[in-house]
Amino acid sequence: MVIKTQDDFNLKMIADSGQCFRWKQVGKNTYKIPAFGRVLCISGQEGNYELDCTEQEYETCWKRYFDMENDYASIRGRIPETDAYLYHASQYGLGIRILQQEPWETLATFLLSQRKNIPAIKQAVEMLCIQAGTRIENQDEEIYAFPTPEQIAGMSGEQMDACRLGYRAKYVRRLGEIFALGELTVEGLSALTDKELLETLLGLYGVGVKVASCTALFGFHRLDLFPRDVWINRVLEERYPQGFPYEEYAPYNGIMQQYLFYFRRLGERS
Repeated sequence: MVIKTQDDFNLKMIADSGQCFRWKQVGKNTYKIPAFGRVLCISGQEGNYELDCTEQEYETCWKRYFDMENDYASIRGRIPETDAYLYHASQYGLGIRILQQEPWETLATFLLSQRKNIPAIKQAVEMLCIQAGTRIENQDEEIYAFPTPEQIAGMSGEQMDACRLGYRAKYVRRLGEIFALGELTVEGLSALTDKELLETLLGLYGVGVKVASCTALFGFHRLDLFPRDVWINRVLEERYPQGFPYEEYAPYNGIMQQYLFYFRRLGERS
């Protein structure tokens, strides 16, 4: 099917924004996206995109995944030109959207992402899928779904070693056990307020502030959460020494964070 959008939507920008680790570029402006136990192939640019799914599948799955019901042009339009750095960053990152990813997968992938660069994170995630995930059917290549908590909890030491997670392996295994036993559920976490969600995530083995806030933003779609890493900390120190105006951009501080992150990491060096 084909979708047309005049709203902010750029596949490469989303792929490079640091929020997802399984998108695979297979051609010019073409990506394969494994998610929710299925694979979407999407291609296009400048408002015209072709998806290899039915209209029903788009309406029930991928429309929500791409957060198509939020008006990003209007959200971006809230940034005044007087906030020069963020305004410029938003223009550079015009096309970024916050994906509505599967919360369990998001938590597990950000947990294993600590102190790894993005290519290394992608490799580790793929190895985890190969070692423990279920192969997705009707594909012309071997693509595996992200493992369930039960599959991760049941991994052998050899399988876990093959993923090269290092000290993160014990965090990921414990996380799988907690969810497999039902001590935590996605449904239960989804019902919490932003503050309660962050507090609960911070109580998990190996989860720090960055992982918790990234999970809340990219997995539970809490759009006001503002994750901080080395890139964002530099921006705040250099460009907002008096403090970032969170009140002005609520409840969309997470979208502002993505503009800042993307621009600082890619734009200022170009």
